[in-house]
Amino acid sequence: MSVTPPATPIGADSCPVPPPGSRGIDEILADARTRLRRLDPEQAHLAYRRGALLVDIRPAGQRAAHGTVPGALAIERNVLEWRLDPRCPARLPIAVDYDLPVVVLCQEGYTSSLAAAALQELGLRRATDVVGGFAAWRIAGLPALGPTPPHHPSPVAPPVTAGRAAH
Repeated sequence: MSVTPPATPIGADSCPVPPPGSRGIDEILADARTRLRRLDPEQAHLAYRRGALLVDIRPAGQRAAHGTVPGALAIERNVLEWRLDPRCPARLPIAVDYDLPVVVLCQEGYTSSLAAAALQELGLRRATDVVGGFAAWRIAGLPALGPTPPHHPSPVAPPVTAGRAAH
């Protein structure tokens, strides 16, 4: 009995043959970025100070672990389009104008490019993102809060007499 090897070898250095017409994530990301006028952190901060909506799409756990930008609107990536589409009943009250300048922020500037391109597809033509994401924002020394430290009980035990009435 002969065993035929799989059509696509499985291993760390190989990928399956993609279906016709599909594109890899690197191509999708590059295409998205051709449509954006991406902002470096300083430009994004200036745009925000001039009235652009700064939207942090990172999950809550990532914001807690790394910190946040004061005043940024947290809208997690999985609901972004519904919250900012002016024609959607689930939109936020601020999402009533297709001319709304939106600057999307993620942790390192990859997911935000895809998200900003998706917002442009909705008609929000002024949507863009931050090159390098929150990590670059923080390195640039721009306003940031956190990260939220985990709560740990004090390593110093209270005095034995704590809570007892003095004799």
